[in-house]
Amino acid sequence: MALLEGLRGHVLATTAAALSVTAALFVGATESKAQEIKIGFGMALTGPLAVNGKQALLGMKIWEDEVNGKGGLLGRKVKLVYYDDQSNPATVPGLYSKLIDVDKVDLILGGYATNQVVPAVPIAAQKKKTMIGLFAADANHKFKYPGYFSVIPVGQDVSSFSYGIFAVSQEVSPKPQTVAIAMADAEFAHTVCGGARETAKKLGLKIVYDKSYPPATQDFTPIVRAVQAANPDMFVVCSYPVDSVGMVRAVREVDFKPKLFGGAMVGLQSTGIKNQLKEKLNGIVNYETWVPSMVFPGTNEFFKKYQARAGAEGVDPLGFYLGGWGYAYIQILGQAVEGAKSIEDAKIADYLRKNEFSTIHGKIKFGANGEWAESGMLAVQYKGIKPDATIETWRTMDHQTVVWPQKLKTGSAVYPYEKAR
Repeated sequence: MALLEGLRGHVLATTAAALSVTAALFVGATESKAQEIKIGFGMALTGPLAVNGKQALLGMKIWEDEVNGKGGLLGRKVKLVYYDDQSNPATVPGLYSKLIDVDKVDLILGGYATNQVVPAVPIAAQKKKTMIGLFAADANHKFKYPGYFSVIPVGQDVSSFSYGIFAVSQEVSPKPQTVAIAMADAEFAHTVCGGARETAKKLGLKIVYDKSYPPATQDFTPIVRAVQAANPDMFVVCSYPVDSVGMVRAVREVDFKPKLFGGAMVGLQSTGIKNQLKEKLNGIVNYETWVPSMVFPGTNEFFKKYQARAGAEGVDPLGFYLGGWGYAYIQILGQAVEGAKSIEDAKIADYLRKNEFSTIHGKIKFGANGEWAESGMLAVQYKGIKPDATIETWRTMDHQTVVWPQKLKTGSAVYPYEKAR
């Protein structure tokens, strides 16, 4: 009997000890998870914006790995919590409500592109969350929410997005007199082409065509033929990636030869689209936000890491457009958290407003409405691209010339467009 009682006591003691260890491990794991700083956002991982959204996400993952390798932020590891917004603005409010109310993320970032960031701003404002958007053109002009900040080099005047082609028009002879404007019927395109319209008026250019087209448009030939019939000297387009490809192909198909062609065509910066269009890019004057000649502390190191991982991730192999900017905008958030010594949104917003940030794409300071205090936009002209162009064509400055702004120019534009085709 005594033996049985002894065995029973031993079993109970062993079980209690095991349960105690298990509980301690569970508590430790729970506390570890609780200590993570969770950063939530939506990102275009499918749909027409995915060509850029996916490379931005890889840039953010690289930042996450680097920061955690150094011990995290404020001594806590960081964790990215994200959902695919499907390139559809209608999904955005629900995603951000889930991130904040269900996932209980500590911090949020805006997704990629104007159409996706604009519907997130009211949610951020309602929940009093600081938010940095990625490549959203003047997304805060309606809301004027003091907790919003934008990483896109537009600056205080949205006309800088398309200004490069107009700057070229004032340097050539004879100067263009007329302009046609075509835009997607979407928030981004209307905002940016609104800036183009204002620039045209200031320069005394006569607008002979000014129309939008449905975002689902697939055949751009009728649009280009209508513009061709108006016979403009300049053809300025504000478009998203799929539209941009369609518009460039249509211009070539109908043999349209305005004196200047380009403007604010999103997508031409992406390696995959450049590989599709190749020599069809020649002569186009279009916006850019960064080119390989612009090297800052950490730039080369980042792109080495990005390009080593791009194949396995199935993203743009170079990452020159959104890969670097995806890294830069979360880099700013990390610096603000460290600088404010807090993850409280109000303190982070205050730090963002008052300080300058060093990124792999240079120094950035925010001004009114969370936009950059000064513009950092560029315009390039593509030239000399051959039908057998490879990825190596896009690594250097050999086939693109910075034509604006003056301080960054690497050469003059070939004019008219036909001469560079």
